[in-house]
Amino acid sequence: MSYLPLDTAEAEYIIPELIMLAGLIAIILIPNFGDATFRIPLSRIKVPILIGGNRFKLTSNPKLPNQVSLLIFSAAFFFGLIQTSYGNVGDTLEVTAFSRIFTLIFTAALILATIATTHRIPARTNLKAPTDNDSETITTKKIDALIDNRRQVDFHIILIMVGLGMSLMSMATHLFMLFVCIELASLSSYILVAFHKETKVGGEAGMKYFIVGSVASAVGIYGMSLLYLWSGDLSLDALSSKWMESETIDPIAGIAVGLMLVAFGFKVGAAPFHLAAPDAYSGASSPVAGLLATASKAMGFVALMRILITVTMPDSGEAFWFSTIAIISIVTMTWGNLAALTSTNPKRILAYSSVAHAGYILAGLAAIGSGLASDEAMKLVLTAIIFHLAVLVVFKFGAFLVLSLLETEGRSHELEDLHGLARREPLIAGSMFLFMLSLAGVPPLSGFLSKFLMINGIVNISAGTGASDVSSVMDWLISVEPVFWLAFAIVLNSALSMFYYLRIGLVMFFEEPENTKPMKDAFSLRIAIVLCALLTVIIGIGPLSDSLLQMVNDAVDSFISN
Repeated sequence: MSYLPLDTAEAEYIIPELIMLAGLIAIILIPNFGDATFRIPLSRIKVPILIGGNRFKLTSNPKLPNQVSLLIFSAAFFFGLIQTSYGNVGDTLEVTAFSRIFTLIFTAALILATIATTHRIPARTNLKAPTDNDSETITTKKIDALIDNRRQVDFHIILIMVGLGMSLMSMATHLFMLFVCIELASLSSYILVAFHKETKVGGEAGMKYFIVGSVASAVGIYGMSLLYLWSGDLSLDALSSKWMESETIDPIAGIAVGLMLVAFGFKVGAAPFHLAAPDAYSGASSPVAGLLATASKAMGFVALMRILITVTMPDSGEAFWFSTIAIISIVTMTWGNLAALTSTNPKRILAYSSVAHAGYILAGLAAIGSGLASDEAMKLVLTAIIFHLAVLVVFKFGAFLVLSLLETEGRSHELEDLHGLARREPLIAGSMFLFMLSLAGVPPLSGFLSKFLMINGIVNISAGTGASDVSSVMDWLISVEPVFWLAFAIVLNSALSMFYYLRIGLVMFFEEPENTKPMKDAFSLRIAIVLCALLTVIIGIGPLSDSLLQMVNDAVDSFISN
């Protein structure tokens, strides 16, 4: 394997990642800049060393880490967007249109999380230490505010590590590198879930998520070791070639893939590996929960596509995992929607909604593995999968941004917290309702377009498989290929999801609020919510949808060609 140093061409390929790496170093060093000096021995000459001493006013500003983090992710997103040259970086990384679109998905979600954090974990420059004359309540508030100030740097360091791990993972051409990058992002995510450790629910959620995630990772690592035992090489190309050469599925290889599906099933929130997700979402702050529902889910599906399609997809015929993934997809989307119906916590509702959406995407992967898909049909479904993961950042994270605004008042944990929101904040309530409709797949919103593409692709794969004589409906139903029922399951579950999505709209517009006062200003957070609402609409019906679909199409072409 070849490692650093990079040549100029390789460095140009990974500018977004280098920006995040430089930002990580900067955000560690900058808050420590001060007027410290070093006296040259045997002299009175003092040389400034900048690190230590009394911190400068600018570098001691508790708002600075958030600003630096936002600048880093924005720059990474911009350079990822304009990048046109692709190639290999060493032997374990390859930058393609496929990896780059996922870098854009990850950084977009991280930008929204950073904006939300500005108000969710507010940094203040005028804080004072508690005094003996303060009441117990005032003392507690002062201490909490001081703690928040001290944790600004920690939070954003971890956030950048999440972004760096996710972005490198999408470029990995070696299974070990892929797994290491996933774990870098995952371990950082566990810390973010439990970041508000002073709250019982935050610490408990973080511990549950860490334990379940660690077990899933251990299972995946064992599966990876079995793959190495079977093939002697963990590069994706070598594994794919070895798989194609095998006339039958080796039991060791089959078990290895199954174990890795367990690990990646946890990452995407597929049933029955999703049980820790609702607790993690409800215990984490809303920006972190939004990150789990969008960027983390996209990361898991990249890993699944690498294993299921790049490595184990046969040239012809049904993939050995087709039936398993098909069943898991139906169970996942149904379980998620039914559980959401009985939930009264908005975060848990959105958590189960994310489980259901994982089922929709798994249905697309299962359809690809059915052995019925032509090259064009497979391309269509892959386009639908990536497009759905991209637009989730807009309307799913948008919903969590609204909950972040509620969290500035210490609310968002009960459905009652949304009561009468339309009377307090008409624009925010309208945006939230748009997000719910898009999640349900109501036309002409972006969520409808992504689901329509998915259903259309699956139906296209199953087209012509039914009986030609339609005199008997039952004969046709029996004769049609099972992959058709994946599309039917998506339609049925989308209709089922309308009940809990509309329930949120109902309580916002028709219930009486506890008070009619507007919520806190939080200007940047409000702008982000409105922007997400606008994108939810124009990606569904405007020219932006064509541009995004073209980017996704290029990504799919690069994925298939490899």
